[in-house]
Amino acid sequence: QVQLVESGGGLVQAGGSLRLSCAASGRIFSINAMAWYRQPPGKQRELVAAITSGGSTNYADSVKGRFTIYRDNAKNTVYLQMNSLKPENTAIYYCMITAVVELNSKRSMNFWGKGTLVTVSS
Repeated sequence: QVQLVESGGGLVQAGGSLRLSCAASGRIFSINAMAWYRQPPGKQRELVAAITSGGSTNYADSVKGRFTIYRDNAKNTVYLQMNSLKPENTAIYYCMITAVVELNSKRSMNFWGKGTLVTVSS
């Protein structure tokens, strides 16, 4: 059983900053990719940022230069630093990890958090 607990969401004014955290726990042997997705009101879920086990990152074009994803492998935690927030960044933000949870297996599985709401006021 793998649990992902997100925190750090809330209400912020446009131009402000928030840092999201997502801590993974449970029967985890290794974590490959870690990522943040978001789902704005009335829209589909979309990738915001991802980071591999080696530290390579990729970002949605709309957040490049403003958001930074990073991870602490010792804590099985991924972070999303969000700066210069805009009202259109309002969404539920979800953490996702790709992890190996079976002993002596190379098979990875995806796990999702329950989401944390970020609201950016104008």
